[in-house]
Amino acid sequence: MAKSALSIAAFYRKTTMQFSLKSGSAAKGTAKKVATTFILASQTTSEAAYISGSSLKQLPTAVQSQIKAAIASERFIGAAGQQLSIFSDSTHSQFVVLGVGVINDTATTARQAGSAIISYAKQYKISDASVILDDAISTDAALINHLVLGAADANYEFDAPYAMNGKKKTAKKEERHLTLLLEKTATAEQKTTFSQAVGIASGVALTKHLGNLPPNFATPIYLGKVAQDLAKQYKFKVQVLEKKQIAALKMNSFLSVAKGSTEPPRFIILEYKGGNAKDAPTVLVGKGITFDTGGISLKPGAGMDEMKYDMCGAASLLGTFKTLGETKPKINVIGLIATCENMPAGNASKPGDVVTTMAGLTVEILNTDAEGRLILCDALTYAERYKPAAVVNMATLTGACIVALGHHHSGLFANNDDLATELQSAGQTQCDTAWRMPLDDAYQEQLKSNFADMANIGGMPAGSVTAACFLSRFTKNYAWAHLDIAGTAWKSGAAKGATGRPVALLSQFIFNRAK
Repeated sequence: MAKSALSIAAFYRKTTMQFSLKSGSAAKGTAKKVATTFILASQTTSEAAYISGSSLKQLPTAVQSQIKAAIASERFIGAAGQQLSIFSDSTHSQFVVLGVGVINDTATTARQAGSAIISYAKQYKISDASVILDDAISTDAALINHLVLGAADANYEFDAPYAMNGKKKTAKKEERHLTLLLEKTATAEQKTTFSQAVGIASGVALTKHLGNLPPNFATPIYLGKVAQDLAKQYKFKVQVLEKKQIAALKMNSFLSVAKGSTEPPRFIILEYKGGNAKDAPTVLVGKGITFDTGGISLKPGAGMDEMKYDMCGAASLLGTFKTLGETKPKINVIGLIATCENMPAGNASKPGDVVTTMAGLTVEILNTDAEGRLILCDALTYAERYKPAAVVNMATLTGACIVALGHHHSGLFANNDDLATELQSAGQTQCDTAWRMPLDDAYQEQLKSNFADMANIGGMPAGSVTAACFLSRFTKNYAWAHLDIAGTAWKSGAAKGATGRPVALLSQFIFNRAK
């Protein structure tokens, strides 16, 4: 791809899913435009459909009768995935009753309902719809949060900045709108939760898009331009440091990874100031390896294309800042991204090389494919200048974390119990969970080197733990947590694509701190 492609910095995806929250009855359509309203039906333990009486009252009498008849005859039992579609000629409206099954978990049910609504809308090319929220599932704020995020997740499609399937790329994309209808005026909690969920959805969409971009598009320079675009849009302060400036900071460990690539590195600094000027900031640090070959310690060729996702820590930071811009919580947040490629070359780092970090500690590079910690250690040292309230880094750091936890939980390592608890609680709230892993001093022994202060790997045993132990040596002066998202940042196979995690966790963590 020609270098001119980098001029498409504005191509980072803005979600085309719009949401509204209001009280009142289902909208009526016109002869030219049919109104579509979804009604959620749960299933009782006796395998009968349940629809709230308040929901039925909002529907035309004839529609109510048809729904009641379908339930009475057991043609509709509210099973998960079951659909009942009824058209009202008098109101030019379509009413779709969606079965959500027996409710064991509100969050999961709400997300599945949101996804089902969008699947139906896509199938029948519906661009504007409403869904009635009532006690068929729940009426609390959590339902609103999870339904919005479930719908937004199902709505996402990769917006390629180039032609596909022989079709010319067009800037305009069809916008889909979903209105959440409440029987009563929304409470303050419901309004806040709704606006936060919409903000998270926007940040997740951006993170997915950046992760899914080809690595010849999503270069370090490109990520810097995205940061500048966000700063312009939301009035953040931003700095994008180039190689000479990075070298002046003595970030030699970071540059040791970058030097094998012809793509120049970038160190990105974003500042969101929503709190008091004197408030210590929460600092987020993202790993931004835009493509990871492993360097001289070359990875196998099979599946190497997925190493474009090695920048998902950086992508999630940018997505979280988009959420901050949309929601404006009263807190100060700093974002730091170290971004480069890890490539083999005649001048690339070699196993056995020793580098001096920004902190002045020396590292023996035993494996050039353990590069994420080499760029993060300098970024974590830089974070100390802000005298932070807490620092959280996100990184697709180790395959060992996938072996340990699979693809359900992100790995969580922390030197502070309260911070770890905050992150776990935020993850549980948003169904973006993290599992705490050990960080005992005993594991530090595996990083011993005869030729430097430490080695960059500790051998096969507990690989994700020793990687975190390496990072912990640069975080002794503040509360710190490390999220290893190697197993959760993207999916492989037929559903290949970025997940947008852990934007929801990070956003909720920040919202909670801002209270």
